[in-house]
Amino acid sequence: MPMTQPSSPSVLAIDGGGTRCRIALEREDEVIRVESGAANASSNFDGTVAQIRVGLERLSAAAKLPWAELTQVPAFLGLAGVVSPEIARRLQRALPLSRTHIEDDRPAALRGALGAADGAIAHCGTGSFLASQIQGKRHIVGGWGQQLGDEASAQWLGRLALARTLDVTDGLTTATGLSASLIDRFSGAAEIVAFASQASPMEFGAFAKDVTRHAKEGDPLARNLMRQGACYIAETLPRIGWTPGQPLCLTGGLAPEYHAYLPRQMQEDLQAPQGDPVYGALALAREFAAQSHTETQPRPGQSHE
Repeated sequence: MPMTQPSSPSVLAIDGGGTRCRIALEREDEVIRVESGAANASSNFDGTVAQIRVGLERLSAAAKLPWAELTQVPAFLGLAGVVSPEIARRLQRALPLSRTHIEDDRPAALRGALGAADGAIAHCGTGSFLASQIQGKRHIVGGWGQQLGDEASAQWLGRLALARTLDVTDGLTTATGLSASLIDRFSGAAEIVAFASQASPMEFGAFAKDVTRHAKEGDPLARNLMRQGACYIAETLPRIGWTPGQPLCLTGGLAPEYHAYLPRQMQEDLQAPQGDPVYGALALAREFAAQSHTETQPRPGQSHE
């Protein structure tokens, strides 16, 4: 009688960011996904915990898996705002999950895009970060937010477009279609300044679409802004280990717009991501589950009784 192969253990993956929280359960040959609201552990810790709980409840219902069983599944959480081990520990204490590994949201995006292969990603959404994966070692830079970084992100691009528009009102540079449209939208410089004093990253990021649209039409200001973002990517990736010939993925809503502005060698090495951050989080959850299982097995001559 042939031996049956044991089924793969179930794993749980959570990818949380400033827009939404995505939760997936992988069991046997299926993956069940649900979503809940924004989850940034630094800017809204209690809200993050609440949204994860909402997502877990939805997943429990969608998977027809009792809550007590779901909370025992090994889980990898990649969450925006996990900037220190202490925040990760606070989340572990606050969440109902019994077996968790918690990091920020960047490793899952890197693993999702590249799988286990060497290479790098430039992630530019509302925020941004760059990351490489070389011989099993990760090097991740950026992602420090609106005030301190996020170069080449949508919020960075939108904020810079407004700043350069103010240069036009000061007579320091020539008006373009992009600057004229922004001045018309705000009815002048004073309103731009008032907006910028309280704008969120998402509000700044909304203007990135204006920049990319005008850049495609040949607007010199817009094209210069796109070149600045591409220059940051092109200069930084080699500093974190990427070398020509290795795969390079542009992830996030804005990053593909920089394609035409990158050096030719980088353009030749671009490839589509293998999967999204949830795909990466599931892979990391499988690794965590295997590792934690090994660590709990008794050594020869050892008993857990």
